[in-house]
Amino acid sequence: PAVVGEYFAMCGGTSCPVAISTLASADLARRLAALRPKELCIVGKTETENIGIDKIIRNTITNPTIHFLLLAGKEPKGHESGKTLLALSANGVDEKMRIKGSPARRPILRNVTLQEVEAFRKQVQLVDMIGCEDESLIVARMKELSVAAPSDTSCHCDDQKGSAPSPIVSETIQTAEPPTIALDETGYFVILPQPARKVIVVEHYSYDNTLLRTIEGANARILYLTIIQNKWVSLLSHAAYIGKELAKAELSMKYDIPYVQDGA
Repeated sequence: PAVVGEYFAMCGGTSCPVAISTLASADLARRLAALRPKELCIVGKTETENIGIDKIIRNTITNPTIHFLLLAGKEPKGHESGKTLLALSANGVDEKMRIKGSPARRPILRNVTLQEVEAFRKQVQLVDMIGCEDESLIVARMKELSVAAPSDTSCHCDDQKGSAPSPIVSETIQTAEPPTIALDETGYFVILPQPARKVIVVEHYSYDNTLLRTIEGANARILYLTIIQNKWVSLLSHAAYIGKELAKAELSMKYDIPYVQDGA
């Protein structure tokens, strides 16, 4: 697939014309992938009415094998990604790339072009099984669709030029270890999970090792928000480090595993 995401790519040939979005039902996607029906090309969840649909469009129009997008599983609350996909297929987008007729709050596509949207609408027929989480029914419907699939799997994304539409290209940055790490003038933190009390204790020290304050909280989120809101960190890198370590500490208590604080 052209775009990375949380999905299972199943087929490398031309005999798998069905893609499936399981909407908010992530476990359904895993179960279908485990069955490996020969008609299935790709399966994954779609939890948002914008970025999730952007990715579906890109991964579909770059694979001319796909002729059907089957929608199954539960609708994500507040996002209505299934109904939004049906609206996209039926109505397209307006001049601001908002999906016409979508009941969702933010059905605006930012990472695909109008040409890509129209290529998707032309290539793919949507199949509405929203609400269904029965693998046997979904597989049976896939078999029916496979029989009806066009035998010609060549790309018709752009009939005049004979090529797929040019995608929107964003920058990809390859990371590397920074040459130096700046110290935060506000001091440093020592994180101490306390499973017996079901709290995480955070000690805040100055660089002369004076204890400035002790902060206690039940989870990582309330601790890092408290630290940030009180401006006890001044560097983004330090805030990111604290968030990572607090998440590790919370998981250590949840799964009863030892916690070792990493260096900055």
